[in-house]
Amino acid sequence: IDRMVREAEQFAEEDATAKERIDAKNGLESYAYNMRSQINGDKFKDALEADDKKSIEDKVQEVMTWLDTSEHAEKEEFESMQKELEAVCNPIIQKMYAAAGGAPGADGMDGGFPSGGAESSEGGAGPTIEEVD
Repeated sequence: IDRMVREAEQFAEEDATAKERIDAKNGLESYAYNMRSQINGDKFKDALEADDKKSIEDKVQEVMTWLDTSEHAEKEEFESMQKELEAVCNPIIQKMYAAAGGAPGADGMDGGFPSGGAESSEGGAGPTIEEVD
């Protein structure tokens, strides 16, 4: 029993490391597939410029090829590759949302400027001009 407990403790650390590595790989793979489906979806297909779409497609393909050939990569490598993909995709997606006037619900907000909880001066609970010193 003692031997089994020692082995379990020894392998627990290795298992945790393997889990983190697999989670990082799955996160990268999921992000890449989501970006691919998002840019090819009906909602965004026409909103993207051809060169922006090509940039995302090329980077996603590069990541997918890298994933196929790097089964034994470390967690940090997967995270680094995801940051590279996000660096290409996020500015393009943000530009697309800005051109469309914001994406309702995309980040839990209505796409407009956050009001900080203050309502309009027409009967809201926010400050009015008369109340400000």
